[in-house]
Amino acid sequence: MARGKRTRDVRAKIDRDKVYPATDAVKFIKSAATTKFNETVEVAINLNVDPRHADQMVRGIVNLPNGTGKTLRIAVFAKGAKAEEAKAAGADIVGAEDLAEKVQGGVIEFDRCIASPDMMGIVGRLGKVLGPRGLMPNPKVGTVTPNIGEAVKSAKGGQVEFRVEKAGIIHAGIGKANFSETQILQNLKVFFEAVMRAKPSGAKGTYVKKLSVSTTMGPGVKIDPASLLAA
Repeated sequence: MARGKRTRDVRAKIDRDKVYPATDAVKFIKSAATTKFNETVEVAINLNVDPRHADQMVRGIVNLPNGTGKTLRIAVFAKGAKAEEAKAAGADIVGAEDLAEKVQGGVIEFDRCIASPDMMGIVGRLGKVLGPRGLMPNPKVGTVTPNIGEAVKSAKGGQVEFRVEKAGIIHAGIGKANFSETQILQNLKVFFEAVMRAKPSGAKGTYVKKLSVSTTMGPGVKIDPASLLAA
């Protein structure tokens, strides 16, 4: 009961229509994270883009200074020395034709997929399976690379890949509720700056329409983007 009352009290203090400074917003969401599990801190950015047009697609990858608090399962398509490099760097699954066969059969036991360039002939055939799940390796975000070991270590170390959805929204997990306010603010600022740098040539007018943060079970709080850049 105490937990429920605390949550209600916190939510009552939040004006859903108000735009808050970044520091206040982070303070609110942390105080509202009262579940028994360590909730994920999530960011949602509404962009003034239409991703159906190639010149308005927004995607990228960013290394968060404090990690995400989540351990990603990494799959790597590689052979020979590159496969050994992937294993040494901590990849969870490494393979080539055998891995492609499993994926084609619907066995997808990973959160991020990386491939060496010479494997794209095999990986390319998995587009219909990996694409809809946002797992298709892409050189633009560093998941098709000859630097396999470096890519695996980055992914394991808190790297976040983002891609705008059909409605023009980017969602991402940028930390955990047990992170300090400073850690969350740092991650949020770095993530937001990465999205700003990824602004496509076809974006017109106001690029960011709305920015909000929340925890898994908590309310969303709108943030003034200017306050975040000044944080």
